[in-house]
Amino acid sequence: MFTGIIEEIGSIERMKKSSSSMELTITAGRVLEDVHIGDSISVNGVCLTVTSFSSRQFQVDVMPETFEGTTLRNLSHGSKVNLERAMAANGRFGGHFVNGHVDGIGTIVRIEKVENAWYMDISIPENQSHLFIMKGSVAIDGTSLTVFGVKSNAITISLIPQTRGDTVLGEKKVGDRVNIECDVMAKYFHRFYEAKEQSNNTSSRMSYEFLSRNGFAD
Repeated sequence: MFTGIIEEIGSIERMKKSSSSMELTITAGRVLEDVHIGDSISVNGVCLTVTSFSSRQFQVDVMPETFEGTTLRNLSHGSKVNLERAMAANGRFGGHFVNGHVDGIGTIVRIEKVENAWYMDISIPENQSHLFIMKGSVAIDGTSLTVFGVKSNAITISLIPQTRGDTVLGEKKVGDRVNIECDVMAKYFHRFYEAKEQSNNTSSRMSYEFLSRNGFAD
């Protein structure tokens, strides 16, 4: 579990890539202060497990499902990445609940500076538009942000100067792709609602069939 408050920007030192998986070596500083083998670190919003580390680098494996479903496969030597350690039980909770499980890939379609903010429109899969609400939460490349606009195929988020400077989002351009994780509470609520609707429909159908079999309905 993460908060979406990025701790530092790391860089890809080495990549060992196959057709549908890879091993990444990432240069970092702060996230290595108390690292252990098996720890979880969010890399551009993707929860990955530390397999080895040194004083200035750590390694992670990217399995096929993650390789295919995130932007990690588009990284190259020198690419900058957002890094965050798993949330500490005794730490401050400044963002929102972020699992590090990417729901989809979006594309930046507009960036506009307004006063001290940079508004960014990001395309979303149309089958996920119901998971976003005005002033709800979203994680973009692992960064906890507030949704300021929702359309059927895009959302709008806003970056303050601090966020632009402390995350890789400050270097993004129109056409760049980003990892999107929807608010976990929205996902749970929607799944509960779906199950409830299915249950109601099944109950109604069974009741009608029962009445028909017993001569109480045409």
